[in-house]
Amino acid sequence: MRFRHLTLVAALAAAFPLFASAADAAAPAQQPWMNRSLSADQRAELAVKAMTRAEKLRWVFGYFGTAFAPKGTTPPKAAIPFSAGYVPGNPRLGLPDLWETDAGLGVATQATPTPRERTQLPSGLATASSWDPQLAYAGGAMIGSEARASGFNVMLAGGVNLMRDPRNGRNFEYAGEDPLLAGTIVGHAVKGIESNHVISTVKHYALNDQETGRNELDVHIDKAASRMSDLLAMQLALEQSDAGSVMCSYNRVYGTYACENDYLLNEVLKKDWGFKGYVMSDWGATHSTVEAANHGLDRESGQEFDKSPYFGAALAEAVENGHVSEARLTDMATRIVRAMFAKGVVDNPVTQGGHIDFAKNGAVSRTTEEEGIVLLKNDNRVLPLAKDVKTIAIIGGHADVGVLSGGGSSQVYPVGGMAVKGLEPKSWPGPVVYHPSSPLRSIQALAPNAKVVYDDGLDPARAARVAAQADVALVFATQWIGEANDATSLSLPDNQDKLIDSVAGANARTVVVLETGGPVAMPWVAKTPAVLEAWYPGTSGGEAIARVLFGAVNPSGHLPATFPVSEQQLPRPKLDGDPKQPDLRFTVDYKEGAAVGYKWFDVKGIKPLFPFGHGLSYTTFSYSGLASQVKGGRVHVRFKVTNTGNVAGKDVPQVYVAPLAAKWEAPKRLAAWDKVALQPGESKEIDVVVEPRILGMFDEKSKTWRIAKGKYKLVLAEDAAGTNATSVTVDLPASVLDVRGRPQR
Repeated sequence: MRFRHLTLVAALAAAFPLFASAADAAAPAQQPWMNRSLSADQRAELAVKAMTRAEKLRWVFGYFGTAFAPKGTTPPKAAIPFSAGYVPGNPRLGLPDLWETDAGLGVATQATPTPRERTQLPSGLATASSWDPQLAYAGGAMIGSEARASGFNVMLAGGVNLMRDPRNGRNFEYAGEDPLLAGTIVGHAVKGIESNHVISTVKHYALNDQETGRNELDVHIDKAASRMSDLLAMQLALEQSDAGSVMCSYNRVYGTYACENDYLLNEVLKKDWGFKGYVMSDWGATHSTVEAANHGLDRESGQEFDKSPYFGAALAEAVENGHVSEARLTDMATRIVRAMFAKGVVDNPVTQGGHIDFAKNGAVSRTTEEEGIVLLKNDNRVLPLAKDVKTIAIIGGHADVGVLSGGGSSQVYPVGGMAVKGLEPKSWPGPVVYHPSSPLRSIQALAPNAKVVYDDGLDPARAARVAAQADVALVFATQWIGEANDATSLSLPDNQDKLIDSVAGANARTVVVLETGGPVAMPWVAKTPAVLEAWYPGTSGGEAIARVLFGAVNPSGHLPATFPVSEQQLPRPKLDGDPKQPDLRFTVDYKEGAAVGYKWFDVKGIKPLFPFGHGLSYTTFSYSGLASQVKGGRVHVRFKVTNTGNVAGKDVPQVYVAPLAAKWEAPKRLAAWDKVALQPGESKEIDVVVEPRILGMFDEKSKTWRIAKGKYKLVLAEDAAGTNATSVTVDLPASVLDVRGRPQR
């Protein structure tokens, strides 16, 4: 076996050596591709034209940046230690190496006793809960700056898989259930990352909506339905970000692996959407050479994770014998190099050891959490807490020392080290990490005269006795999930439902603070007057939670996903597949089609625990003057928002559209929204524009969006349930949009 391994290494070295040869090192007299006045397309074409075949092959083959124990491999010396990936550059042509880092919440580190300590954003669901694209951009710009300062020029961010199942272990990386909201939020986050001259991805393409059996499951869905749901979210994210790369996913779609799926990669992504960047595989998601290359995969990533180095010597042989054309190889290399020019990677080389302002970046993370915390319930105005409260019981969730984060490749290690050590699982997708941002200490700072008592919550009876002696009881409930691990149910783990029930029975002023990876069931909700969804709160989460609890920040988050009462309300009450048999091949049939989330609940007439878009405030708002008109082929919606309460706050007025004659997958769709800050008594006039594709049905045969003639009701409301709703009707002519949403002529 060892001889065979050495033979393979020799073959790879012959095909495309890691380091430039002496002949390569001699720079040509002229390098016209370095002319910055040329377009990225022109520069890439010139650079790749100057490459040998061996040089082109080097670009399409990526290495893991960390030793890979299962195969006994070590990373190239030029890789950044304990990083996600590395691709050697071309010194002869002046093209730099590519250093890749996970992920969408900050600069991650692979398993090591000495990880990089960096700033972590709150979960993607927290950013989506802000409903604020500019906030998403700011968060992306922050983590992109830390990636650059750490020596990385590729960030494996941009997760935009829709929440088809609230138990999905990676929901916390994503942006919820609605394609318009998710695509917009993630698109702006990716754009922020790439403002640092760093390439970002949009992932995981496509329909990778659960972790159980993710390597072998086969997704089946009506193609038009996928275009109006999961694919639309990714299309919008790409349009709004112009991301340099797309990462294809592990799963099969229509029987074929996503990373060799001609329909997804060539037909939809590159032809229909006109994507000019490159497609990289997820680590371990490449399964062939000829099929993958010819069907649209441009780079094999982390080849150590695959069963074979498919884009190594095998691809060189395939090009040599014509199974993969030279033109296709040229296209693969050109797409990669074009992204490098387009995103400024070539013109702005990275170096390790850049300055990071952790205080400034921590403030960005804190603001994101403050804007993303959702006040789910607040009976009798239990919140905000009075600063002169005398006794506070803080129970559970390690709230004395820190806040929880999700596991897997997106894990960022905190500055100052982990607040809690030794938790299981210790191995991947662990370790379980708590950021050292203590809610208890932040609460003490805001209520310095209060007596604050902490109980770990492990004994519900003891916790109830502690709560009974306090003016208010704050229960911190946690749910740790991570990549490759779906939640086994919507129930909180570790007997926490009993804990909350016991505390609520002992103290009528019980507030539950949830740190979860997604929606959870709340069998105790009738007993608890106040509930905050804090998601995974990020680097400065403890401070953010305390500021919301005491009203230093008025909560303005709104749910990006529906909270069901139980699994029985879901399209699939039992999750498909078997976590104990990860290699079992099975089919997931998305019979609900494009009716994802609130649309499913509308179709079935089901009342959820909390609806999509729901979020309370410490003030109140009213809407008036709703009107609409068609200008330049776009539907404009105008209305006035007024703060009718006594404190400043931010509102998220949501516009839903419902056809009165045409038949859609569901009664209504989110069409537009805004986030508006108002002082007490202040009013603002708002004008939002409806994304045209939201008004139509996709026709797969003609690849067009068809808007039916007739009347459409525009509903302005606080959430998808129609709270405080007002409506107006608009009459639209029949029209046809092309596959990219442009008027067809």
